[in-house]
Amino acid sequence: MPTVIASMTGFARAEGRIETPNPCTWAWEAKSVNSKGLDVRFRVPHGFEELESIARGAASQKFTRGAITLTLTIARESAQDDTGINIRVLDALIALARDKSAPVANGDTAPVVAPARLDGLMSLAQGRESQETIDQATRDHRNTILIAGLNEALDTLAKVRQEEGKQLTSAIDGHVSQIDKLTQAARELSTSQPDALKARLKAQVSELLDASPGLAEDRLAQEAALLALKFDIREELDRLKAHVSQARDLLTKGEPCGRRLDFLCQEFNREANTLCSKSSDVEMTRIGLDLKSTIDQLREQIQNIE
Repeated sequence: MPTVIASMTGFARAEGRIETPNPCTWAWEAKSVNSKGLDVRFRVPHGFEELESIARGAASQKFTRGAITLTLTIARESAQDDTGINIRVLDALIALARDKSAPVANGDTAPVVAPARLDGLMSLAQGRESQETIDQATRDHRNTILIAGLNEALDTLAKVRQEEGKQLTSAIDGHVSQIDKLTQAARELSTSQPDALKARLKAQVSELLDASPGLAEDRLAQEAALLALKFDIREELDRLKAHVSQARDLLTKGEPCGRRLDFLCQEFNREANTLCSKSSDVEMTRIGLDLKSTIDQLREQIQNIE
């Protein structure tokens, strides 16, 4: 059973807790929207930038298209108040600012600089973790937990995109079936066109000659044949039928096929335009316009799939 094609839109969240070195909770959010290619954006607190390359690699292994934003939030449970400010780091920054502005041994003061403002120091301490207090083994352990959480969020996002893809696949298949029905209706109508063209030509000639001797039957047949050739839409109908078959084949494979289906929409539209331009009666024009409308609806759905 082939895998269902996926949408490019979705949202997922994974969360957990780290006990050491400083107890905290973490949460990954993965958001995906439409994009021509794969665009991964990464947002993490200060001190966690080393996870970026791993996150980008993990996303590229699971997805081929979509603008994906990965966001990591850390909420510490100690040395931090409700504002999210690391009190330990803030105290250290305040002490450092005082030390730098204290009088020196000869009674002079340190070089004059703009005094440190509390709001500035608080900004520096917002959500910060003093990297000097974390050894490599502890950092590796922390990163292992966070990477596992990242993969969990990406797996959930993939499932969400596939679930939405099921709905899109059903809608797309419906549009393709409608194109197939309209193509068949145009084919059936086209079989009666030569006789209709001949009758129309005969009526026009009779009107122009106004009771004068009519055009020879063989001459009339030649003119009708030329008109029938001019308005022949069999090639367009054959290509539409082939495009329908190709679209269904892409949908049943269950592989990322958004770009190829988008190209097929262009081909569908080209044939529908030609059919309208060659139309010799109102009914054929109506079928051509219905084709163009259905193709537009198909293209809107295809813009959402991977």
